[in-house]
Amino acid sequence: MSTEFVPPVRADLVGISAYGAPQLDVAARLNVNENPFPLPDSVVNAIAEAVRSAAQELNRYPERDAVELRAALAEFIVKDCGVELPVDQVWAANGSNEVMHQIFLAFGGPGRRALTFEPTYSMYPEYARDTFTDFRVLPRLPDFTVDVKRAVDAIADLRPSIVILTSPNNPTGTSQDLLDTRVIAQAALTHGAMVVVDEAYAEFRRDGVPSACELLDEFPNLIITRTMSKAFGLAGARLGYALVADPRVVDVLKVVRLPYHLSAITQAVAMAALSNSELLTAQVHLIRSERDALAQWLAAQGFDVAQSDANFILFGTFVDRHAVWQRLLENGVLVRETGPPQWLRVSVGTPEENAMFRDALLRAKEDQ
Repeated sequence: MSTEFVPPVRADLVGISAYGAPQLDVAARLNVNENPFPLPDSVVNAIAEAVRSAAQELNRYPERDAVELRAALAEFIVKDCGVELPVDQVWAANGSNEVMHQIFLAFGGPGRRALTFEPTYSMYPEYARDTFTDFRVLPRLPDFTVDVKRAVDAIADLRPSIVILTSPNNPTGTSQDLLDTRVIAQAALTHGAMVVVDEAYAEFRRDGVPSACELLDEFPNLIITRTMSKAFGLAGARLGYALVADPRVVDVLKVVRLPYHLSAITQAVAMAALSNSELLTAQVHLIRSERDALAQWLAAQGFDVAQSDANFILFGTFVDRHAVWQRLLENGVLVRETGPPQWLRVSVGTPEENAMFRDALLRAKEDQ
């Protein structure tokens, strides 16, 4: 092989590292917001049987539009939000990442612009980069909520084709007030923009905190993205979905998706999990309880704690957060360095993992 050959990489990709959090073998992995509980044996058995059945026809391409799966997702949304949607207003893909990437392919592109509010999910600018979409951000307020007036003004001034609201927000855990979402969605509708509400962590929201699903009948420019990676404990299966106000959105997502994008195995796994949704989402109540207890403990220790409706907590502030991160790692606890420079994010683990985190953090605090 010639060592003189230089691959003709796009100039904007030269020197760029791939996305990814550390994957380290430690006792408490609390850095990527996974559901910490293994699937119950009964669900494992149901998935295994579904995969066995699907494997008998793997010589054939999968059902291209995943209609049965999308119908099952619509049934789950009725339970979670009380909103009924026909199958042509539901879409599914390989994780909410692929759904979002398809949205950028469909509504972004050269000469178009996306707008969101930071700190927020670090993949959004990568979707924009991949699709040659101009990417703009506005800072959030000190409490990590969106400055609604500034957002409305920016929509009128910048004329984005995509506006992203993240609720609960990653990495802060902050939920988007439904009235604020309505104001921003109306501004976007007035100026011809799609509004995407990323609800990857919506199942963990506190009682009384609404979902943007309630606005689907009101705003034809609304898309809500969700995932089965978190609440369902299916991070390894890679299944995300979108709920849309206008079925024409699904039609255009079909245009930009890759052929047969959702494998028969993925569809089978997701269907088996959805048939056990009550059993799987029962774990959510324990995670929420652990989250609230952990947030109260962090506050009692003198840390600043962002109010969270997700399965993680942003806490700080640190003069040298990396030193604290390293000290935690040395004690077998892996958290995430993300968001504002002086903050750390910890995923909610099992009660045992959370106890390990508390002990390790106290040791790290003593070293400061």
